[in-house]
Order: sequence, then C-alpha cells, then structure tokens
Amino acid sequence: MDTQSPYQPPRSAITPPTPTQFGELKILSAQGRLGRVRYIGYSVGIGILINLVVAMTGGLAAFLEGDSDALGWLIGGVIIIFSLAALVISMLLTIQRLHDFDASGWWAVLVIVPLANILLYLVLLIMPGTQGPNRFGYPPPPNTIGVIVLALIVPLIAIIGIIAAIAIPAYVDYTERAGEATRNSAPAPQ
Repeated sequence: MDTQSPYQPPRSAITPPTPTQFGELKILSAQGRLGRVRYIGYSVGIGILINLVVAMTGGLAAFLEGDSDALGWLIGGVIIIFSLAALVISMLLTIQRLHDFDASGWWAVLVIVPLANILLYLVLLIMPGTQGPNRFGYPPPPNTIGVIVLALIVPLIAIIGIIAAIAIPAYVDYTERAGEATRNSAPAPQ
C-alpha cells in the first residue's frame, strides 16, 4: 500500500517562521507597530522622565523660595507642558501597540475614559502581536537590553514593595520584643 492513511497527523512546522524583515521604530508617529515589552519599557521611561522633571521643578521652587507669583506660574507651566508632551507620546505609543495586533488606532481614545482605560491597558499588555506583516506594516525589531531593563523596573519595584511591607513590620516587632526581653532580664536595682 502506497497511500498514506487519512488519519495521520499533519506534518508541518508548528512554530511560526521568524520574520526576515522588521518595521522601523517611530516613537513620535502614529504609524508602525510596537511590541508589548517595548511598550512597557517606553511607558516606564516616559514616567521616570516626567517624575524627574516634576521633582526638579519642585526642588527649584523650594530652593528659590520666592514669593513671586510669576515663579509659581512658570513652574506650573513647565509641569503642564511636560505632562501634555508625555500624554501625547503615550497616546502615540498606544496607537502603535494597537497596530501591533491589527487593531485600529482609534481605540486609543479609551485612554481618557475612566475604567475603560484600565481594560484597554490590560488588553495592550496581554494581546500578542500578529506574526509577520499586517495592514500596519512589518513586525517591530527584537527588543534591546535597555528596553528589557526598563520593562523589568515595574515588577522589580512591586516585589521590593511587597518584601518591604512584610519585612519592616516584622523587624519592628522583633526589635520591640528584643528590647522588652532585655528590660525583663536586667537585674533589679538594689
């Protein structure tokens, strides 16, 4: 018998082929695609940058200690300008991330809708990008070490916070009990 059984499993590659062509990264554009790790890394980078600017302007205000209303308006203006720039860049990154799994960039409008933005961010973090090219271009290039490190900052801070929330009260309790034991074991004055 030369014919193969129709009940045999198919014989083909089960892993998707790796793309040979990658899309160009355009941070300040609504065109192109952006992967999950790069989206997280860039978002963390923007967050760090805006917090540094706010801290520096607040520190400058405390250093100058001027009673001038002009200084307060200037510092408030700088903070507002940097916050708006961060919002615009964040929207552009969200649009590119939506393009990565072949969704319309108009879904990024949900960023300004309360509660819907949480659902949108969960979708952006969970949905994998389409394999190969889609209607928005070729897949993004592989992640660099810097992007991976930026993306790992958030989970690392969460883990450190959990450990600190457990360890600090335990340490305080231990020192209180140790001090109490030392006071109880001291000989009574005569």
